[in-house]
Formats: sequence, C-alpha cells, structure tokens
Amino acid sequence: MNSKKNARINEEIKRIVSNIIINGVKDPRVDSLTSVTYVKTTNDLRYTNIYFSILGDDKKKADTMEGLESAKGYIRREIGKNLDLRVVPEPIFHIDTQLDDAMKLDEIIKGLQD
Repeated sequence: MNSKKNARINEEIKRIVSNIIINGVKDPRVDSLTSVTYVKTTNDLRYTNIYFSILGDDKKKADTMEGLESAKGYIRREIGKNLDLRVVPEPIFHIDTQLDDAMKLDEIIKGLQD
C-alpha cells in the first residue's frame, strides 16, 4: 500500500480511537486520560497496532489494557463507521513504555549528577 495512504489511515485511526477513549468507552477501567501515542496499521489493513500511554502504576496500566481489550469490538465498529475502508482492521493494543523509560533515564542521569 502507498505509504502516504497508510500514514493517513494511521492518523485517522489515532484520532478516532483517542476520541472513543475520551467519549465512548464506558468501562471504568479505561481512564479518560489514556493517550494514544502511536498507530501502525499493516499494509493489508487487517490489523492496526495501537500504542497507548497512561500515567500510573502497573495495576492501572493492566486494568486499562483489560478495559480496552473488552471494548475491542466496539472500537473496531467505530473505526469502521468513521473510515471508508473495504476491510476494517482489528485493533491490537500495546502499552507504550517510552514515557516510563524516559522518566527512569532522567532519574539515572540525576543520580549520576549528584
């Protein structure tokens, strides 16, 4: 698939899923402060990997993951309603650890400076 088209689809899915998390998912395990950080859709449009970030401990992250997994069908339907695609990709959720990694690295650097 054309990489520009794929990038455009990724951005649209990111926008749609972010909006769904804020306004559509009623599951109390999914915090409305959950941010979609990155979306990567396969070239055949069968799967879309959705990376999200949330501040909190590991339990909060696990709860959010469970909530998103239970809302997967709803999220896929909403993607299908909002995008004119022949195949609606199946969402696969991943916890984005870049923010946590950056905070740990910052703590290490501060520790070295002391």
